[in-house]
Amino acid sequence: MQDHPILSQLVLGYSPLIDRQRAVIATRLTIFPERPDAVPDVAALQAALAEVWPGGDSAPKLQLSLRPLEPAAVKARAASAALQPVSLNVAGEALLQALMAAEPGAHQMIEVPAFMAADPQHAAALKALHAEGCTLLVKGRPAAPLAADLMACFSHAVVDSDVAASVRDISTVQSGVRTLAAVEQAFKQGAIATLGWPIDDPVVRAAGRASVPQDVQVVLELVSGVDKEAPVAQLEAVLKKDPTLAFRLMRYLNSPAFGLSVEINSFGHALMMLGYQRLKRWLALLLASSTKDANAKPVMFAAVRRGLLMEELVRSNGDAEMRGEMFICGIFSLLDRLLQQPFEDLFKSVPVPERVRQALLDESGPFQPYLELVRAIEQESLFDIRECTEKLFMVPGEVNRALLAALAAARALD
Repeated sequence: MQDHPILSQLVLGYSPLIDRQRAVIATRLTIFPERPDAVPDVAALQAALAEVWPGGDSAPKLQLSLRPLEPAAVKARAASAALQPVSLNVAGEALLQALMAAEPGAHQMIEVPAFMAADPQHAAALKALHAEGCTLLVKGRPAAPLAADLMACFSHAVVDSDVAASVRDISTVQSGVRTLAAVEQAFKQGAIATLGWPIDDPVVRAAGRASVPQDVQVVLELVSGVDKEAPVAQLEAVLKKDPTLAFRLMRYLNSPAFGLSVEINSFGHALMMLGYQRLKRWLALLLASSTKDANAKPVMFAAVRRGLLMEELVRSNGDAEMRGEMFICGIFSLLDRLLQQPFEDLFKSVPVPERVRQALLDESGPFQPYLELVRAIEQESLFDIRECTEKLFMVPGEVNRALLAALAAARALD
């Protein structure tokens, strides 16, 4: 990630847009100007965003299905396919007006608060953006119905659950979902996507001993073997129990995000090139993506981004060991939800560094403040982001650069 001075004038948060198939179809980036009355350089902001979402990005493609779809499902799928890779939620009227005047890229979506959409002084600008092919989302429900020609400028509405059912003639993205039951209700009411996913529900220990799926068990054996620095032949024998996992591990290691100059073609080759410690972080990624539960897909998405973001937050002042452990801490921070087992039980079979164990099991230690910052960024909470940033003696520019770098790396892995 290049050094963009504009990032020092902003506070950023993010959340995913997730469709009824549990696929992440876009990312919402919330942008808070550090000074509400200031208007940062929009061109500089767009240059920073282009490193993560290049202008050549296209909308998600419709997925084909052999099973006939109901008309409502066809309509919902077509609506979700119209979403673009990134939705900009600008929490500052002056900056939003400047962004609208600068004609955002066709690969971006712009969220317009309902009060601005209903204001006649913005009608001409909104119609011009729509004519240029910009995807506009109205955020909230206007106090009075919009004129038909103005309403036609908006392809989606971002609404909370209490108003979702009252919105008609426009596809909805529902915010404020807190439970899986709320997710199901949102899609039942016709939402094409939810904004965010409920990942903070407490994990309750099952009455009996939870069974560990075979593919997860294989990865656990690998993690344990690498932790003990077992011979290559022994580790390769474990990996052969599940060829699909071997393929996925090679895919991760050869992804642009990993940045190796040579192609990795075997587990032994990976170990020779990386060593046990660096390989452990990618096994953590593999473990986090092992479950086949559809509801786990958004949690995997969040876990990968947490790991990459925590690593980026210490890139400038942490050593390689700390960066690796921070990555594992972020990935494993949602492992209890992915595997539906409390950390206390998981860590009996999953070896983790002491600083990771402190953060996830005891909510203490040097990594805990970073994890709190990541959660604040996911919640798009300006106050909490600022508070966590100050506790870490960091500045907004550092945090924002780390976030965009992590999102760019995650897109390379997807």
